[in-house]
Amino acid sequence: MQMIAPRTEYLPFARPDIDQREIAAVTEVLTSGWLTTGTKTLEFERQFAEYVGAKHAIAVNSATAAMHLALEAIGLKAGDEVITSTFTFAATAEVVRYFDAKPVLVDIDPRTLNLDPQLIEMAVSPRTRAIIPVHVGGLPCDLDAIQAIADRHGLYVIEDAAHALPTYYKGRLIGSISDFTTYSFYATKTLAVGEGGMITTDNDQWADRCRVMRLHGISKDAWKRYTGEGSWYYEIIAPGFKYNLTDIAAAMGLVQLEKLEHMNNRRQDIAHQYDVAFGAHPAFETPILSVDSTHPYHLYILRLNLDKLRIDRSTFIEYLRKANIGVSVHWMPLHMHPYYRETYGYSAEDYPVAYKQYHRVISLPIYSAMSDEDIIDVIAAVTQIADNYRV
Repeated sequence: MQMIAPRTEYLPFARPDIDQREIAAVTEVLTSGWLTTGTKTLEFERQFAEYVGAKHAIAVNSATAAMHLALEAIGLKAGDEVITSTFTFAATAEVVRYFDAKPVLVDIDPRTLNLDPQLIEMAVSPRTRAIIPVHVGGLPCDLDAIQAIADRHGLYVIEDAAHALPTYYKGRLIGSISDFTTYSFYATKTLAVGEGGMITTDNDQWADRCRVMRLHGISKDAWKRYTGEGSWYYEIIAPGFKYNLTDIAAAMGLVQLEKLEHMNNRRQDIAHQYDVAFGAHPAFETPILSVDSTHPYHLYILRLNLDKLRIDRSTFIEYLRKANIGVSVHWMPLHMHPYYRETYGYSAEDYPVAYKQYHRVISLPIYSAMSDEDIIDVIAAVTQIADNYRV
């Protein structure tokens, strides 16, 4: 058995691609004296909307806030239901609980890890108000099928596109298709500002509502009250939230948006190298690609064929860590977490596809700041572990 020589330095699972341009942009904001929501945020919104092809973009401080505001804008009420995937991060369902509404979890397609449209239709009830499809890793859901279901039942579609920038679905960028699209700019994302998010929509009324509700329910352009253009006078028109994005983060976002195509190209290159290295190996299943859509590879989710290995997923990850390779798991399905088990009485096997896939998945490092040597090290470690413990 060949032993794996560990890297001298730990390779983190994710790292933002930050250079002097972001530093200069943030310095400009800091020296301007205006730190919170202002002209940089407005410009970030304008450029982002133009980039994805949406009429409106509303900057907020997280994708969680974005989904919360979208649900508020459609008037979600206690007792309503929202259909979403069990194979997602906590935020997708917890925002539904903010309204004392019920997240109705649905199982996934074993090939894509995204929502299975046939199961969505079966989950619709008279109380259903919306569907939140999750683009896992950035691979787009079957939005045509999901929209057809929504149209048949009079439902809203709010995309959880935290991973899906930039993603094309049948020639259109995610962000210009559904009622709402919500994005994350968290530190690990394809466009990273530390903490941040965006809502896109073509609906004027919803956009206005989101803008008001992201800052305490204060009437529009409340941020101007501390500028020469504004007035001290304002009115609270609804009990809103504190979800606004700062100009510091927006300045970073503007630079990251300029670099997005370059960063995406690098991720594509890394994913291709992984595909070539792992695609023919009997111990692995690589991410699928769609003939009519693109994949931004926010995550590179490698699935282990456990019947071909003498170790389980946890042990595989432990060996990677010993080789100084950072990895993660996306995700433990929601129905397996204590809150959802105790609140709704779920058992692990209630969603058999998500349950099975969860035990197979590992997310490998993939980010544009990786060096060629980093990629070689990841491939070598992953391949050597599999070879050492093949059945």
